[in-house]
Amino acid sequence: MTAPGRIVVVGASAGGLSTAAALRSQGYEGELVLVGEEPHPPYDRPPLSKQFLDGRWESERLALRDDAGLDALGLDLRLGTAAVGLDLATRQVTLGDGTRLAYDAPVVATGVRPRRLAVPGVAPASGVHVLRTLEDAKALRARLLPGRRLVTVGGGFVGTEAAAVARGLGVEVTLVEPARVPLARALGEEVGRFLTQVQLEHGVDARSGVAAAEILRTRGDVSGVRLTDGSVVPADDVLAAVGSLPNTEWLTGSGLRTDDGLVCDRFCAAAPGVYGVGDVACWHNPLFDAPMHIEHRGNAAEQALTVAHNLLHPDAPRPYAPVPYFWTDQYDLKLQCYGNLHGHDTCSVVEGRLAQRRFVVAYRTADRLSAVLAVGMPPKTLRTWRAAVAARTPWTTAVAESAGAEQLTGPLRL
Repeated sequence: MTAPGRIVVVGASAGGLSTAAALRSQGYEGELVLVGEEPHPPYDRPPLSKQFLDGRWESERLALRDDAGLDALGLDLRLGTAAVGLDLATRQVTLGDGTRLAYDAPVVATGVRPRRLAVPGVAPASGVHVLRTLEDAKALRARLLPGRRLVTVGGGFVGTEAAAVARGLGVEVTLVEPARVPLARALGEEVGRFLTQVQLEHGVDARSGVAAAEILRTRGDVSGVRLTDGSVVPADDVLAAVGSLPNTEWLTGSGLRTDDGLVCDRFCAAAPGVYGVGDVACWHNPLFDAPMHIEHRGNAAEQALTVAHNLLHPDAPRPYAPVPYFWTDQYDLKLQCYGNLHGHDTCSVVEGRLAQRRFVVAYRTADRLSAVLAVGMPPKTLRTWRAAVAARTPWTTAVAESAGAEQLTGPLRL
């Protein structure tokens, strides 16, 4: 089969741009359209809650490619307009301005958006923020001044990263998390307690097992947050970091299946010749024999390489079977994780100790090593454990080869 004559990539963030770049690097010379809802050229999102939010970077440094780099890709770049429909029968993408883009193959890379707080007082109050776009980050950064008060609702990665940045800027921070232990669902209770302890040591008022019930206002401005336990936390700003929703509404009526994202097979195909990439895609990872929906920058770039190959070589598609990777900064700690944490059964410290803040935690799902998380460990150690995850090493073998493994079943001792 010949390569598609015109490929329309919908979504101009990391996944979409990486797909366009991969197509060109793999020899595609056809027409390549890149559609983006935001008016900005493609930029990197992870620094928004880190280097950009704390002022170390300015917006120019976020660009994924400079003007010359974008020009070199030979794109028909359609920025500042969203896709509102996809018709498989007529092979067209409809944009919000009424434009219809005919395609030979489409790529869905529309990402996710933040969930909004659904409590009284959220709108029209100023000072209630989410953190996903450059505009979001600019608005929040302008408010993070010494002595101001920020309530972060949600103790996941975005919430804890923003809390760390705000404390570094001299902001008083209260972290509100409905779960009993922040980050426990992703990393396990003991690691969650460890990271909560780090927040406490830096002056964050961490409140778990409680949620926001109402945003309080004075003359239109945020003045506090009433919690479900009846207490009131004074605030000048509120950051809602309560998860995300995949941007799939525009696919309604297309015939494509959506469920926690665009449902794709092991080749990242949602239908013959239709592919998903990045945060919006929920594909079957054959390495773990499980569906995965990963909202991390590295996955978008890696998945794009597979999607580009499969677009250009439909008779010889490659499955996308990565060992997922993500990292997060928490003050002076960098956490790095390889593997699939979702639904793990148990975990053990297999190198170092939590109290020493230099450790590797291994995660078990069924009878296999499914993931590892490391803090303060050298790259060689991480490479070794990544290889063990990729090999689907039996749990007993992985733990037996680690002297002094510490089972994480009881309360954390610091």
